[in-house]
Amino acid sequence: MTTDLAAFAADRGVKYFMISYTDLFGAQRAKLVPAQAIAEMQKDGAGFAGFATWLDMTPAHPDLFAVPDASAAIQLPWKPEVAWVAADCVMEEKPVAQAPRVLLKRLVDEAAAQGLRVKTGVEAEFFLLTRDGSAISDVYDGGDKPCYDQQALLRRYDVIAEICDHMLALGWKPYQNDHEDANGQFEMNWEYDDALATADKHSFFKFMVKSVAEKHGLRATFMPKPFKGLTGNGCHCHISVWDLAGTTNAFADPAAPFGLSAAGKTFLGGIMKHATALAAITNPTVNSYKRINAPRTISGATWSPNTITWTGNNRTHMVRVPGPGRFELRLPDGAVNPYLLQAAIIATGLDGLATKADPGPHSDLDMFNEGFKAADAPRLPLNLLDALRAFEADTTLRAALGEEFSAGYLKLKHEEWTAYCSHFTQWERETTLDI
Repeated sequence: MTTDLAAFAADRGVKYFMISYTDLFGAQRAKLVPAQAIAEMQKDGAGFAGFATWLDMTPAHPDLFAVPDASAAIQLPWKPEVAWVAADCVMEEKPVAQAPRVLLKRLVDEAAAQGLRVKTGVEAEFFLLTRDGSAISDVYDGGDKPCYDQQALLRRYDVIAEICDHMLALGWKPYQNDHEDANGQFEMNWEYDDALATADKHSFFKFMVKSVAEKHGLRATFMPKPFKGLTGNGCHCHISVWDLAGTTNAFADPAAPFGLSAAGKTFLGGIMKHATALAAITNPTVNSYKRINAPRTISGATWSPNTITWTGNNRTHMVRVPGPGRFELRLPDGAVNPYLLQAAIIATGLDGLATKADPGPHSDLDMFNEGFKAADAPRLPLNLLDALRAFEADTTLRAALGEEFSAGYLKLKHEEWTAYCSHFTQWERETTLDI
């Protein structure tokens, strides 16, 4: 584990460090620091004006310092003279409570105080587009059911293999890559890890995919629903909870239904209990709700939930339990903030444990074809405004995530919603010009 960034630079021939933090909207912010100056930056942090990014601050706030976490340093495989390092935001020598990575670290510590270590893996889907982002990049990728299309996958071999080679070199243990359910869409999987490590890797993965795509004259997007009629970008999250040593799955019980212990069911119960409010975090954009509430796509399915239900090994529900001691949350989409995703999972799960939350009965329905039979199942929000209102009303989740974060997030997201509602669209002209 790296502790001295100056030594890291000397050992590896690194000339520059990207000191990076992620703001409330998931945007990655960085300063490029020469290796000769990194020792001072590791001690005091790189200075930013917080108001200039998506944080709830004003120009009157003091300087924000991004203090690099040396243990998270990653040398760019495609540009080895540069290293990326995740940073924690500090202001006036105190952690910035609303900063997503700071928030996640606090919740990781809260779980550890209960003897628990949350491990997760993410499935970050993305599209490879033309450079201007207007269309998928492969004109021959036009099948009605393109999932796992062998020929289309090999036509993008140069991009996918380069990214996978980088993950192999970084020791992430990637294990499969595929063409996903939409034309031009791909998914790449790597081994699960502690929640903070997964969030750092997820953040870097998005940066890496976009960078490699640009190198090949393409554009990558994790946008939840970039094309009408095609499956959107999900970011399914696999969750397991272990003892502090990380050797014993605390929620595995082979004798219980689905192999999920009573404690595991209450952790799941917390996620189910807060799901409506959780959507404001896991599905954070206007566009997110075009994926959640989408009609069937050309392929015949949407692969995204619109009701708050759980099941065994059945991909048509919001949560599935595919194996003992773990479950898959299928709600998040490609726009989700990597750090807030993990923080929200831990916050809702810990509340479930504290309150012995009941997830309710599981369902074996095929929700794509028989969803009408689950008429009593709670629905997920129809749009971002409904999700924000649900989050605002969920005082327990807001308190768990912290009022500084919650108030700032709600304020900026409501401003985003207002900006969207003020925007005039071509649809309005086409449907109401002659009324």
